[in-house]
Amino acid sequence: MKVVVCVKQIPDPADPGVIDPATKTLKRDVKLILDESDSYGVEMALQLVAGDGEVILVSMAPHSEVNGLRTALAMGADSAMLISDEALAGTDALGTAKVLAAAISRVSPDLVLTATESSDGYTGTVPSQVAELLGLPSVTFAKEVAVDGGTVTVKRQTESGYDDVTCPLPAVVSVTAGVVEPRYPSFKGIMAAKSKPVEELTVAALGIDAGTIGWAGARQEIVSVEPAPKREAGEIVEDDGEGFQRIIGFLKELKVI
Repeated sequence: MKVVVCVKQIPDPADPGVIDPATKTLKRDVKLILDESDSYGVEMALQLVAGDGEVILVSMAPHSEVNGLRTALAMGADSAMLISDEALAGTDALGTAKVLAAAISRVSPDLVLTATESSDGYTGTVPSQVAELLGLPSVTFAKEVAVDGGTVTVKRQTESGYDDVTCPLPAVVSVTAGVVEPRYPSFKGIMAAKSKPVEELTVAALGIDAGTIGWAGARQEIVSVEPAPKREAGEIVEDDGEGFQRIIGFLKELKVI
């Protein structure tokens, strides 16, 4: 079985860098790391393949960045495709999906795994967009994934529990955090990752019109970036024996009861 995992390389959340005042976007000229949410997809792919198949990573990042990819390769993935091109700057969610879908189509996988959303974007739309562009079934919020022959069975997380979903392969499945416990790369894996192939591609190599991606093709505009408001102090209620009435009133205001 051939499994593709879409992974994103992001600035370290502990040191996220600065906002570019001109573009109002996060500067990505720093060392990038593997998005933690994508480590679950990598681990899920490795467990599904179980040494009898191939796990291929697909990532889009500036400056030929491979640090995050090397982490996923050290976990056990076999190879990677990196799309790195100056024309990608400013690409929105749909543009990102176009690029990822074009790269994925080059290898014709049996299954595509993604996170539900990236830690620095939080749109949650890219997995379904990739599936639509590839013409494949899309199953989201998977808390369990199993493959049997040409079928994938998913326990899809919902607010009230989960749904059992079955669909034919190939398919695109987005997994939730906690679907599996990602392994830590071993020293042997880290050393092996240095020699694993990483194919670097440009927009032109994928046959994509540069006018449909980047700032030129983006269908959204960032008009401003503001600091999050400071959290206000909570109200302190001195209980005089009727404090529960204040609690009930507060919950009613929130429409909890």
